[in-house]
Amino acid sequence: MTIEKGFNVVIDNGVKFGENIKIGNNVVIYEGTELGNNVIIQDNAVVGKQPTRAKASILPEVNKLPPAIIGSNVTIGTSAIVYANAIIGDDVFIADLATVRERVIVGKQTIVGRGVAVENDCKIGENCKLETNSYITAYSELGDYVFIAPYVVTTNDNYMGRSKERYDKFKGVTIKKGGRVGANSIILPGKTIFEDGTVAAGSTVSRDVTKETLVVGSPARELRKVAENQLLRNQ
Repeated sequence: MTIEKGFNVVIDNGVKFGENIKIGNNVVIYEGTELGNNVIIQDNAVVGKQPTRAKASILPEVNKLPPAIIGSNVTIGTSAIVYANAIIGDDVFIADLATVRERVIVGKQTIVGRGVAVENDCKIGENCKLETNSYITAYSELGDYVFIAPYVVTTNDNYMGRSKERYDKFKGVTIKKGGRVGANSIILPGKTIFEDGTVAAGSTVSRDVTKETLVVGSPARELRKVAENQLLRNQ
């Protein structure tokens, strides 16, 4: 087992290391975290952090979550944070300043871009691309080969923080295999983008997007079918 460490690295009890690990300066790895082979953790990253619950939070209080599991050939960028109970698949790239919250699963070969936030209880498929500063709200599910452009915002609260009625009605978004969302788009709570559904840049999705359909506008409306040469099955 080979571990290459920078300065001021903090490694808690029970951390499990694979082969050929590279850890930058000022990195913190929390108790019980599991690292696969050929993992790179860059400067100031935090891995396996237990969440801190705000007093006003609607999330259930949890005393201690299981440790984070990081697959092989994963890179965790500078100042990125991966929380406890996150499961990161093989060959995932988590860029600088990204956050992956608790109870999140990220499938293999997915890219989580710079400044991206993936909130709690999300499932991200394989071979996805979440680009710079996009926001994946809690309780969302993304299938394989999903593309999220920069500054996309997803939402999960139709009550916008008002009334206790909202507590059992939170619902994130669902994007099926091959779905694509253009830059600066907004997807409202509970909406589904079906297979190869495509959202044009700057759109607001207030209803489900049907399979292989391109929508545009605010609110987004069907413009046409996705071109055959752009469908995932033809790549």
